[in-house]
Amino acid sequence: MKRPDDAAEGGAAEKMTDKPAPAPRLAEGRIVENIPLAIVFMLVASILFQGSIALSKWLVETYPIGETLFMRAAASLAVASAVILPVTGLTVFRTKRLQDHLLRNISQATAQTFVVIAMSLMPLASVVAITFSAPLFSTITAMVVLKERVGPVRWAALTVGFLGVLVVTSPGVDTFQVGSLFAIANAVLYGTVAVGVRRMAATESTSTLIMHQMVTLTIFFAASLPFGWVTPASVRDWAALIANGIANLVGQYLWTRALHLAPASAVAPFNYFSLVWAIVLGFLVWGDVPSATLLMGSAIVVGSGMFLLWHEARKRQRKSTGV
Repeated sequence: MKRPDDAAEGGAAEKMTDKPAPAPRLAEGRIVENIPLAIVFMLVASILFQGSIALSKWLVETYPIGETLFMRAAASLAVASAVILPVTGLTVFRTKRLQDHLLRNISQATAQTFVVIAMSLMPLASVVAITFSAPLFSTITAMVVLKERVGPVRWAALTVGFLGVLVVTSPGVDTFQVGSLFAIANAVLYGTVAVGVRRMAATESTSTLIMHQMVTLTIFFAASLPFGWVTPASVRDWAALIANGIANLVGQYLWTRALHLAPASAVAPFNYFSLVWAIVLGFLVWGDVPSATLLMGSAIVVGSGMFLLWHEARKRQRKSTGV
């Protein structure tokens, strides 16, 4: 998982191994924000996450949930270690915030478990509808914990984007079933994790965040293996399990970098773009033909996100020019 620290980051290896580059900082220790760049990173991360989610949904039809999540975490850890450790050594694990790492990573592991369980119990559209309430929890948490100021434009983008999600999925009474409880729990945890990363970005590099995360997730999901294991029966399945881990790793890296570079409330609306990728994957893989409401709601989601991108870029330009 690669998180861009500066705008000119090149190769993948350099992104993940740039240990002293948690984000540009001002002399007084504040992180220099780059909201437009963070939005780009979040968009790419959303594509990779949706691909990983689609692979996970397909894999749990054959393999236990714990095994699927363990293989994803283990593959991510193997790739991250191969790229990061030769450059940083074990110093990448050095931190004064071990408790914060553990709390954040256990929350993330639990959230990942909940969303996969939800997908196995209810329609994907319903899971997506509930999951996209996460930015609201993220914004509220950012206000309370980080004391971030959320202006009316950001609130409007969040609200309009969420309304677009509701138009797409048209959640009704059937949405509220056992699986929806897991989806709601995932949304709450995701929102707190996003803010947790933002809070830790002031002292922790992206590589440190990633390595602590992957080690914790691998150990967490390994605990479930005694309760269910099915040996992959084909090269295709092995490839899918490993690809799931790599997509998740790169997505996590970019996602973490985005939160290094911008407030959670500014980049959170761009999680809504995952809905667009879900529509595309659903059509290409499962033959799901998008309905009129699906297309209409997606247009609202994309429109709200693009408006916020324009607004943040314009505001940043005004600050740089002193206008």
